[in-house]
Amino acid sequence: MENEVIVTIGETPYITTVQYGKHQIIADEPKDLGGQDEGINPTPLLLSSLGTCKAITVKMYAERKNWRLEEVIIRLSHEIQTSEKQQTTYIQCHISFKGDLDEEQKKRLFKIAEKCPVHKILTNPIVITSNHL
Repeated sequence: MENEVIVTIGETPYITTVQYGKHQIIADEPKDLGGQDEGINPTPLLLSSLGTCKAITVKMYAERKNWRLEEVIIRLSHEIQTSEKQQTTYIQCHISFKGDLDEEQKKRLFKIAEKCPVHKILTNPIVITSNHL
């Protein structure tokens, strides 16, 4: 399958290999949760997907417009609020731009960041199915 991510965990708690095509990363849990602290744990990994997507989308847009965007810095955090009926996750994205940009260009780049594919996935309904192979 072309867009398939393969996740594998073996006997060493909780080192997990994430494979996508020829690329590989390691995910893990910190030592205080029984892991080896060899990689990013799952929630920051999800946040990093959103942040990298926003940064790449903004950079591509700025390049097409020939804008002088030197650097994009995105700081992400999250907070979970639970009630009797549901759990809501709030993700905060603090975006800053370095380069010779006016205020209108910066405003446009903020709007473009919200159009990245991962942002769209996370802000629309998601259906996850799991099955036994």
